[in-house]
Order: sequence, then structure tokens, then C-alpha cells
Amino acid sequence: MSKPIVAIVGRPNVGKSTLFNVLAGDQISIVKDTPGVTRDRIYAECTWLDKSFTLIDTGGIEPDTSDEMLAHMRAQAETAIATADVIIFITDVRQGLVDADFRVCDMLRKSHKPVVLCVNKVDSQAKFGNDIYEFYNLGIGDPVGVSAASRLGIGDLLDEVTAHFKPGQAADISEDERPKIALIGKPNTGKSSIINKLLGENRVIVSDIAGTTRDAIDTVVKRNGEEYIFIDTAGLRRKNKIKEELERSSIIRTVSAVERADICVLVIDADEGVTEQDAKIAGIAHERGKGVIVAVNKWDLIEKNDKTIYEFTNKIKNTLSFMPYAEYIFVSALTGQRLDRLFDIIDMVRQSQTLRIQTGVLNEIISEAVIMQQPPSDKGRRLKVFYATQTGIEPPAFVIFVNNKELMHFSYQRYLENRIREAFGFRGTPIRFFIRERGEDK
Repeated sequence: MSKPIVAIVGRPNVGKSTLFNVLAGDQISIVKDTPGVTRDRIYAECTWLDKSFTLIDTGGIEPDTSDEMLAHMRAQAETAIATADVIIFITDVRQGLVDADFRVCDMLRKSHKPVVLCVNKVDSQAKFGNDIYEFYNLGIGDPVGVSAASRLGIGDLLDEVTAHFKPGQAADISEDERPKIALIGKPNTGKSSIINKLLGENRVIVSDIAGTTRDAIDTVVKRNGEEYIFIDTAGLRRKNKIKEELERSSIIRTVSAVERADICVLVIDADEGVTEQDAKIAGIAHERGKGVIVAVNKWDLIEKNDKTIYEFTNKIKNTLSFMPYAEYIFVSALTGQRLDRLFDIIDMVRQSQTLRIQTGVLNEIISEAVIMQQPPSDKGRRLKVFYATQTGIEPPAFVIFVNNKELMHFSYQRYLENRIREAFGFRGTPIRFFIRERGEDK
């Protein structure tokens, strides 16, 4: 289910990053150790009251600049504008209105997206309150005065932002039952070539998906009477000085595509091998609980023996150790090798994502697992596992009731997960566990 995307845009040095950090709150610290790209502080998952959304930070816009870095920042902000459902346009009350604000405003007006005008650095209503009225001259609605640094006016700002979310927005997107597959990965790994080969091989209907405003290309591929939506994304590049801003743009596009997808196919270049950057990209899908298939492309270029696939798979699994559930396929977009089998794996992963286990059967497996390996103990007190039940799908989620949450070590939770996977499969999808305490006398 896709969340609304909110982008913060504005000139440099008006307080975008400060506002981003305040709105993101503790979300950044929660996900910073995940092998995704959230550590780069480009996006964060946020909640205001009962509404969740994805927040995007952008580089400052300098209209009409000839400076190369600022031009990249402007391009990145334009990507965010195209991707977003709602835009926060941030200005600076202390600097007042400047020509660049009007030019940025013109960009936003042409986007036809909802815009919330945020006037930052209003630390004192008595001192700056009247200065806010100057920003009515932009002609894009009522300005909301805030102080990101002092956390003033944030609630009013979020009320305005969430008021623009469409009722049932996420539900509207999820009504399409066709599997949605995002091809993600670094540039030049062959993502677009794979889609083109699938189209050519299957001679299928290609059409644009109506109503999508995301910065990714959606293609319908038909196979054996079933339709699949493939979402091609811009590759994520390794950071390198000027390229850092380009990578930020790519991350914005990839986050948007992953958010809409059911399954992500991480495309790796067989000639280059698996890299840390591949792990960062895979982390975006892992964080969001998406099914994951690792497609090693250009396999036709590799000299092979009877151990090549085994050795290559082990290297990838070591780098992507945080997602042992991923499925693997070795393909060639050039020759079409094994591409047809990709659909079979997609179908299998979709079944895993939506599989529901009866509570009685689940608890039989849990009970057997506890007998086979005794739960951990600490200071004379041993973990007791009372009961488990499945609470959700996509990804499958389970609640396990125990006597003491502190005694449920990560290693034992992983052991229980492995036993569940052995019994029911769940191939290609992460599993979520929620540990709850229950009194021993209940």
C-alpha cells in the first residue's frame, strides 16, 4: 500500500534540513542501522495523528544558476516535485521575500501539485508575526509561520499538509490486483534491457498506467493471460562529489517506485559482482517489507564451471546477509536466458507474501521448535512462549506472546523464523514479528 509523498523544497539556507529532521523526529535514529540509504537523511517515514507519509529532503533550488552543483540540486528538487503528492515550500522570514522565491514559486505553480507555504525562523510572533503577511505576495495560499529550530508551529504545518491527502489515496493505488514489480539497482546493470527483452519475447501490449505521477516508467507485460506491471527506475550511483546530488535524485525515484511495488527485482551486473551499493539499494526494499528477487544479469559474459553459480550466490548472500529470504535468478537480457522463469519466481513470491497460516497449525510448529531448542534464560528466569498468531500479510506478520519480552533474544527469534520458513516456505518475502508480554496466570 503506497503512502503519500511529501517533498520539502526551497532556496538554499532557509532551513529545509532542520525542518526535515524535526518532522522526521526519531524515525531517523530508528532506521539508521538498516542497510538501506536512510542514513543519508534523504527520506524518512513520518506519521501525524493517524496519517502516515514519506518525507523527502531536497537540495536548495537556485533558479537560473550556472553553477554545476546548484544546477544538480535544482534538477534533484524538480525530481522531488514530480514525485511528490504534496509540496512544502519553505521560505525565510528573516531574509524576507527575494526574487528567487518568486521563481521557485513559478516552478511549483506549473507542477499543479498542492503546495503548503511554510515561512521559517518565526521564533517570536511579536517580532516576526507581521512579517509573515509579506509572503501572501507569492499568491499560493496562506503562509504558515514556523520555527523549525524551536519546534514552533509544526502541528499547524502538518495539519495543512495532511489536509491535502486524498481520501483513500493508498486504497486507490492498491485496488489494482496486478503484481507490481520494481526493477531497482545501479545504473547500467540492464534493468531497462530486461523489460525490453520481456516485451519483445512475449509480444505483449504496452501501455502507460493512467494517473501515475511518479518519476518511473510503468510497463504492462502480459504472459499466459496474466498481466504484470513492471516499474523501471533510474539507477542509484555511488557517491562521488558532484554525483552525490545525482544519487539523491535517484534515491527519490527509487523510494517512490519501491513504495508502489509488491516485489522488487534487484538487478546486479554479473561482470562487476555484488557491491555495498547493491546492499544499500536492497535495503530500501527490505525496510518496506517488499518481496525481493535478486537477478544477476549479463550471466552470458561469465566464464563458468559447475561451481560458478554456487560461489556467486554465496558472495551475494554474504553482502545481503540481512535478507536471507531473497530469491535468486541468473539471467541475460541480451540472450533472454532464464528471463521467462522470472515470472514463475514472481508468482511464487506473491503467494508467499499473501500466505495465511491457521493459528492451530502455526502453534504446532512453534511448540515443536521450543521442544527441539530450549528458550534462553537470564538470571534464573527462562523465556516461555505461550502462543502465536498471524496478524497480517504483505509482508506476513506474526504476534508471539511470551512471559518476558527481554528474554526473547534476537538469535532465538531468528531460530523461530527459520522453523516457520522450513514449514511454510515464505520464499522471497520478509517476515515481521511482534513480541508481546502476557501474564503467566492468564
